Amino acid sequence: MVEFIECPVCKNKHGGKCQKVANGDLPRIICDLCGEYKIVGTLLETGMKIANQDFSSVQRAALSHVIRKQNDNGNKDFNINSYWADENPDTLKLPTPAEQATNLIRWIGDSVIRNGLSIGTLPRNFISSVGFFNAPKAELILSELKKEGFVVATPGIHYATSTLFDWKDIDLTLKGWERYEAEKRGKFGGSYGFIAMQFGDVSLDPFVRDVLKPAIKEKLNIDVVDMRDSSQAGIIDNLMRERIRDAKFVLVDLTHNNSGAYWEAGYAEGLGKPVIYLCEQSKFNENKTHFDTNHCTTVMWEKFGENAKFKSELIATLRRSLNMFE
Repeated sequence: MVEFIECPVCKNKHGGKCQKVANGDLPRIICDLCGEYKIVGTLLETGMKIANQDFSSVQRAALSHVIRKQNDNGNKDFNINSYWADENPDTLKLPTPAEQATNLIRWIGDSVIRNGLSIGTLPRNFISSVGFFNAPKAELILSELKKEGFVVATPGIHYATSTLFDWKDIDLTLKGWERYEAEKRGKFGGSYGFIAMQFGDVSLDPFVRDVLKPAIKEKLNIDVVDMRDSSQAGIIDNLMRERIRDAKFVLVDLTHNNSGAYWEAGYAEGLGKPVIYLCEQSKFNENKTHFDTNHCTTVMWEKFGENAKFKSELIATLRRSLNMFE
């Protein structure tokens, strides 16, 4: 059974249609703006209100962006259940204006390459794909990129009444294509660091949570994330590549000889990202790391101890790698 409804996430704020497809306790929602996802029936009935607390407009826009990215990565089964809605609202943040500009260049480039033509008019899902709050914000960034020579586009001719969706013939300039290629190769670092590591270790997990991440946040004001810090689900390889591509730097812990961590290190090295290796001191003393990495800068940490030396060496190494000298 299919029926048209108001999207419980975006509330059809930017137009378009939304369908609900019966699917037991997890109806499937197909929204022109957000994309496809599943939502538990009780949340659908309450409009995503949990414990009398509604999602803010910004959180809804951010969630719409998350769902659309999931669809782009091949996952159309993003599941919004009561536990997710209780635990994750505070993690829902829109990209910064700089990140939105980058996303916009990528989105235009991907669209033109996929279709072989400039973009005639913008689709409704443009806002959620790029991660904008609303159409005026999107139009502002698009106008700035046009002014800076990254984008060619024709605004609507009726300036008093035209909107973002009246823009036509959108494409990248040569300067824009150069930026697009550089972004695809990860040449522009984002605002966070990424750590590759083995999960579930009783020593490493609390060390990263209680020592490493707070130290970098305190001294450099940079958040460090791993794949568990994202509320996104989907094709993990694609999400991992995105995380590494957009990171300012990559930390790789080799304590457990984790094959995944070595792969992520190689991917980051291939993109030209600053890569700093980590290893627990006793493990390194006994077996070192793989011979391809044991000559690289490796910062040691200890299972027991204050790790003051580790924090000092790590921050100094990051400052050198990122040219962030005091």
